Amino acid sequence: MPDMPLVTNDAVVLGLLALVLGFVFWTEQSEHPFWKKFYSWVPGLLLCFFLPSLLNSFGVIDASTSNLYFVSSRYLLPATLVLLTISVDLPAIMRLGWKALAMFLTGTVGIVIGGPIALLVVSSFSPETVGGGGPDAVWRGLTTVAGSWIGGGANQTAMKEVFEVSDELFSQMVTVDVVWANLWMAILLFLAGRAGAIDRRTGADTSAIEALKAHVEAFHDEHQRPLNLPDLMFIIAVGFGLTGVAHALGGWIAGWIAESAPALERLSLTSSFFWIVVIATTAGVALSFTPLKNLEGAGASRLGSGMLYILIASIGMGMDVTAIVSNPGLFVVGGIWIGVHAVLLVIVAKVLNVPLFYMAVGSQANVGGAASAPVVASAFHPSLAPAGVLLAVLGYAVGTYAAWICGLIMQAVVGG
Repeated sequence: MPDMPLVTNDAVVLGLLALVLGFVFWTEQSEHPFWKKFYSWVPGLLLCFFLPSLLNSFGVIDASTSNLYFVSSRYLLPATLVLLTISVDLPAIMRLGWKALAMFLTGTVGIVIGGPIALLVVSSFSPETVGGGGPDAVWRGLTTVAGSWIGGGANQTAMKEVFEVSDELFSQMVTVDVVWANLWMAILLFLAGRAGAIDRRTGADTSAIEALKAHVEAFHDEHQRPLNLPDLMFIIAVGFGLTGVAHALGGWIAGWIAESAPALERLSLTSSFFWIVVIATTAGVALSFTPLKNLEGAGASRLGSGMLYILIASIGMGMDVTAIVSNPGLFVVGGIWIGVHAVLLVIVAKVLNVPLFYMAVGSQANVGGAASAPVVASAFHPSLAPAGVLLAVLGYAVGTYAAWICGLIMQAVVGG
């Protein structure tokens, strides 16, 4: 990589990222046979990470000197969390059936315990792979994978900041995350095409899925409305207004704890960013019980998802595509981790005798988040895509807390 990148102006860098995202979404929706075949093998989400990383790896831009990631993580991330969690409809999630929720929570538990288990296994034969100290400690980097796999990019970014992960280590972790998450999604999509035969073989009761289809379609028809300018400005006001509140309260709370109980720094409670994320998430969930949740009908989560993809691209531009060869042992950790998640899901699905749909969407709502859970859900039936979003949004709501707990367990495992 040359010492001086080709582009140093952040406005130009932002333009390049926007063009990349536009290119991915345009080609993904194209009816051209080439693109339809291409995206049947390559998930669009992967390109949103990968293409910006090429700009960084080949010296077009230099992520280390750009402020775009800082702006995205500090301003867009909290607003994204608010807009994605404001659409949480907990009563509707409960109406999906306790087994669906159980499979989602099983997937969450699988990620929370899978990281520490993978660390223990790999450390038994290759301790140097999971070593390191300070911002380069591997356990810190793995917390970002936990955040991504229990919610998505917003939670991943939150963990990077909360646990102070170095940019170099984060590049490796993003690669581990993207590779294994997309391999797992490919397996789930493969199984979805054979769901009928699998459910008949296991004898699973699919009547609840048929009822779910009818409920989701009715909910969508009732609340969907065209986005107008007043709605758009109100959505922006809620998202960024609460972002301002989160920054104001987060800084004050972190400072008060640092002064009153500095020992709590070990639990990240003196991190202002931690409190910004927690306050934004909690505020979004709280608003889901108010009439403001109807902003979802005007497109609150779609605007939040748009900001999320800008965040994803800014994360991707810091990824080094050569990182896979610098520490291949990390990919073993990732493989064991996702394996624990999968095995636990299969065991619980067998015990509860649930349809494959619940297992697949419960898993992807964790590992893929709102960006890909509806993809897996719609592979079963197009009308079920919102159900994937619904569970994925729940993943955003719990992802920050669960990933933080996973990070503390991994810290204890390695004695960091």
